Amino acid sequence: MENWFVLEAPALIDTPALLVYKDRVEANIEKMISITGDPARLIPHVKTHKMQEMVALQIDRGIKRFKCATIAEAEMIARAGAAAVLVAYQLNDPKVDRFLELVKEYPRIAWSSLIDNIGSARLLDERFGAVGLTAKVFLDIDNGMHRTGIAPAPALDLARQVKALPNIRLIGLHAYDGHIRDADFAVRKVRCDQGMKPVRALAAQLQKEGFDPPTLIAGGTPSLTVHAMHPDLLCSPGTCLLWDVGYGQQLTEQSFLQAAVLMTRVVSHPGPGLITTDLGHKSIAAENPIDKRAFFLNLEGYEVISQSEEHLVIQVEPGKEPAIGTVLYAVPYHICPSVALHDEARVIENGVQISVWPVIARRRKISV
Repeated sequence: MENWFVLEAPALIDTPALLVYKDRVEANIEKMISITGDPARLIPHVKTHKMQEMVALQIDRGIKRFKCATIAEAEMIARAGAAAVLVAYQLNDPKVDRFLELVKEYPRIAWSSLIDNIGSARLLDERFGAVGLTAKVFLDIDNGMHRTGIAPAPALDLARQVKALPNIRLIGLHAYDGHIRDADFAVRKVRCDQGMKPVRALAAQLQKEGFDPPTLIAGGTPSLTVHAMHPDLLCSPGTCLLWDVGYGQQLTEQSFLQAAVLMTRVVSHPGPGLITTDLGHKSIAAENPIDKRAFFLNLEGYEVISQSEEHLVIQVEPGKEPAIGTVLYAVPYHICPSVALHDEARVIENGVQISVWPVIARRRKISV
């Protein structure tokens, strides 16, 4: 639908503002499920949206397990009513005690976290054992990204050491291959499949040695369409719920919809062919080069030339400057850090705001 992003009454919303289009989010959830074939195969990451209402939409469609990176995100998921939560982060002091508080407060939830070394495993064993509980963990396997995790070969010895601890239980392997983002799907598939071979070999060896059959969680959004082809894998996309320009350009076989827009206004004409908006560093992520920050949906023939904390300056053809007060709609190259800059999202349906959703897990702490 052309101009799907335009509001009927933009004067009611101050800028800069984060707009979330509910029908497009729901379409992305349906697409995510259709790719995997079963909501039970999904364990979506919540880092992109950080909103409890977004988790609830997925639960309503049969998705019960979720992945997160922070304790606040974990608490948000619990509040939404999920059945299982994986904190995809290695817990050390004081996070381990905050995590344990959640485990005790929400005993119906299947809680788990990641480890990649015996020291962190022993810490979990000690703290959980002190309150008579068992910590469930996934080994964080480094299959090429080299950000966190342990390589598949030494992971076998770590698993054996974990098995000897009385208050910790190894339930699976987690392999995030976020470094694989080839635009050519065939190339991406070969690289993703190759990266999972040693992970599967490790899983087979663990079963030979008497471990419970490990649950395998693989990849994120870029590798979703690869790992979904393998029924033994759980998939954990996240960005596809809101989508952005970066993945839209790279992952051409994934037909997700842009569902989050940053609304801004022209606030100044500093010179011929120059317009300034209120979309500064504090409203849209500044992690990418200046020409890869904001992509405008209702502006043509422009170039973003500078940005500061509260301003973004755009060059247009002299004489074609939009009037001061004009509403512009932009999508970021990378949506995740941009959402985290906003306290709330204005929820839009058919051009009208129907609700406001707090971006509650942008906070480092909710209650725990």
